[in-house]
Amino acid sequence: MTETEIIEGCCKNDRRCQEALFRRYFPSMLSVCLRYTQDRQKATEIVNNGFLKVFKKIENFRNEGSFEGWVRRIVVHSVSDFFKANADNQIIADEDALQKEFILPDIYSKLYIEDLLKLSKELPPATKVVFDSFVLEGLSHEEIAKNCRISVGTSKWHLSQARKILQLIIQKNYPNESYA
Repeated sequence: MTETEIIEGCCKNDRRCQEALFRRYFPSMLSVCLRYTQDRQKATEIVNNGFLKVFKKIENFRNEGSFEGWVRRIVVHSVSDFFKANADNQIIADEDALQKEFILPDIYSKLYIEDLLKLSKELPPATKVVFDSFVLEGLSHEEIAKNCRISVGTSKWHLSQARKILQLIIQKNYPNESYA
């Protein structure tokens, strides 16, 4: 089945098409969720909730951009919803990646993914693409360079710029926090 046939079938609540969509995108969406929580059971729960939203909203897909990107966006919102509902699980991503790659250690545990996404909207467009690809999608600098047709060094520079800009934004928006 083609992606278009699957989407059309899902709009008609065709269980066979829904299963095909789920099987096609479950592995990559699980991978996305495992970047936010190391607990496979929680990640699976988040993905399942995300797919429920996908099936409910599939008629809203307008064929603008990739369908997988649209699904990914819904799943990432499901991650945010999960962490909001489970306040004891506020860490939004792998701690080592956050500390090493893009944000201040004492403030990151206080941010939800939704907060980070809002803050990242202030990044310059090319820097935001690299940031989103690296942090949210988990792509390597080599993959980003290939996808964006830039050098690996340029990808690393954009990520470094994103880190600097986000640190300034965070310091501005959270002035009373400690920045160790």
